[in-house]
Amino acid sequence: MDNQQQTGGKIKVGFKQGMAMLFPYAKSRLIEQVKSVALIIIYLIFFQTMVLGIAVAQAAMIAAGLALVIGGLAFFMEGLMLGLMPLGEVIGLKLPQKSKLPVILGFSFILGMGATFAEPAISVLKAAGSSVRPWDAPLLFLLLNKFSGYLVMSVGVGVGIAVVFGMIRFMYNISLKPFIYILLSFLLLFTLWSFFNANMRNVTGLAWDCGAVTTGPVTVPLVLALGIGICRVVGAAGSGSSGFGVVTLASLFPIISVLLLGASLSGTVPQPMSEAAFFSAANRDKAQALFTSREEMIGFAFQNAKRESQLALFDGSSEKMIAYLESLKSSEKERAAVFGPKRDALEKWAATKGTRTQAMAVFPSAEAAREAAQKYAAMLEDPVQPADLILRNTKAAAQAIIPLSIFFLLVLTLILRERLPRADEVFLGLGFAVFGMMLFSIGIEIGLSKLGNQVGGKVPSSFKAIELPEQRSTINKFDPDIVKTAITADGETQTFFYVREKTGYRQLPYHEDQYSPETSQYNYTPTRGPLFGAEGGLTGILVVLVFAFILGYGATLAEPALNALGLTVEELTVGAFKKSLLMQAVALGVGVGIAVGVAKIIWNIPLLWLMGPPYILLLIITKISTEEFVNIGWDSAGVTTGPITVPLVLAMGLGIGGQVGVVEGFGILSMASVCPILSVLCVGLMVTRKRKAALQEASETAEPKEVAA
Repeated sequence: MDNQQQTGGKIKVGFKQGMAMLFPYAKSRLIEQVKSVALIIIYLIFFQTMVLGIAVAQAAMIAAGLALVIGGLAFFMEGLMLGLMPLGEVIGLKLPQKSKLPVILGFSFILGMGATFAEPAISVLKAAGSSVRPWDAPLLFLLLNKFSGYLVMSVGVGVGIAVVFGMIRFMYNISLKPFIYILLSFLLLFTLWSFFNANMRNVTGLAWDCGAVTTGPVTVPLVLALGIGICRVVGAAGSGSSGFGVVTLASLFPIISVLLLGASLSGTVPQPMSEAAFFSAANRDKAQALFTSREEMIGFAFQNAKRESQLALFDGSSEKMIAYLESLKSSEKERAAVFGPKRDALEKWAATKGTRTQAMAVFPSAEAAREAAQKYAAMLEDPVQPADLILRNTKAAAQAIIPLSIFFLLVLTLILRERLPRADEVFLGLGFAVFGMMLFSIGIEIGLSKLGNQVGGKVPSSFKAIELPEQRSTINKFDPDIVKTAITADGETQTFFYVREKTGYRQLPYHEDQYSPETSQYNYTPTRGPLFGAEGGLTGILVVLVFAFILGYGATLAEPALNALGLTVEELTVGAFKKSLLMQAVALGVGVGIAVGVAKIIWNIPLLWLMGPPYILLLIITKISTEEFVNIGWDSAGVTTGPITVPLVLAMGLGIGGQVGVVEGFGILSMASVCPILSVLCVGLMVTRKRKAALQEASETAEPKEVAA
């Protein structure tokens, strides 16, 4: 009886046995995520350190962040497969059997919205507003800062509507082409109208990029699970369109919803204007509407605006501004409202960004100001507060995953009257998903976004001189008498001085505004570039564009979702469209798209001129393409925007935009979406032509045999 095989109940496994079974599985999952991340990370670091010759700042923190991204993504994807996906599959199969159309469509809408909130990359949108200046793009600033919640909500509504139409399309086997014609025509006309509206023009890049953010690892599997369930019920599971097309709709509808949100708010914000005019008394009420409070507006001005603009908030009176700063020292509540909750925020601002007069209003003496300047000069950024970081991201992860999970469980138990299959696995998976999303979000914040922004900020050194703030140094007890003057061949005078180092003497430029007589300190920020050719030269820009192309091409080939799509397409086309051919077509399209997107930012080209021609061409190609290739081609854009690519490329675009001085750095993701659709559909036309020629040749060779018979 001891050797009798156990036929019921659970098998007890010891700790060592469990670890022996789990370790290889966990290792394979981690290696899978490393493979999807390693190539693009190594390439970015190689380009910055070896090609540009600039060391990676805060390398240890970025490395820790990247490790958290890999571990977090592994936990999140495992939690998705154990928790959310089984729930989605059961509901997708049972809901069409037991519910009527209104219930199915209502569930589809909530599913689309909830899945969007659970997307790891959606949090990047909320963090993208720090680089936008309210006087340059008031509406864009409003959407990314004060109304960032509305922005994410509008994206979720767009995806929800897309899933509703996707389910209707599955149920009635409707072609994808009419949706593309109608939605794309509306979008192009809307974008054209937006081009002539000063505020809406700066929102179009954000709107089109939002379409790329939505098709991530949560939305696509859950929506496809529901769609496949519906196809099985209505008997369309074997159709060429089943499973395809929803990704396309989930990319187009959010663009419309964001543009509509922007249009509805455009009348409530001021027009773009100069910084001085923005903070003037005449526009102060409208300017304040972009912030949550007057104190927040004052704090933003102190941190980002020139002194003349700061004075405008105090009716041009320096005495009023100084009195206000002095009052902040004794009012903790007011100080927190202006400079944030950190106790030393006021002192840090006065020591690093304040003028001499402002610093003396905050510090009791010149010696105290000097000591504070020395203290904060060595701090590139505020030190990370681990407890705050973990708490904030855990809360955000729980808010994204738990409501969607509760909704699934309520539908399963109350509407479908079904028991939860493998409840222990499902709840374990949901815990993994929350934990993984928390780790992933922290990793993005301290690692991935920092790396992308840093590389984006350094890449322009190829064609222009840029400052290197991470290499900033402070010279104490500086004596202006050592400053010397030189003259150029053109008769211009330049000031400089010598500083002694371990290896000898080095010549540094002298700028009067970087010297503080009160603290006797000189702050020096080194510059680098242009590395290739003259300032603003074509050679340096071409280096950047080649860098962008290789980045897009390599990152796309590393996407696991692309390999899975290639296998599916090869099966659907019975080998006519090879997996390798699809992967190359998509990767080339993404590479070209990212290069064009970077060119848009460098030369400040209106997005309409770059998006209009390829999409008009796509309408024509879609018309002459077969239904199966239309579904494949348009959905291929969804696999190019994974959870790693989106935050990295978005941060890189904002970094480049900040260096070249454009209003906004959006548009790269949208170009990385349209170009692969174009390349895949063009290859699809070639494959279709070859297949027809092969069939015709086969039929012609078969005819004589039939006659002979």
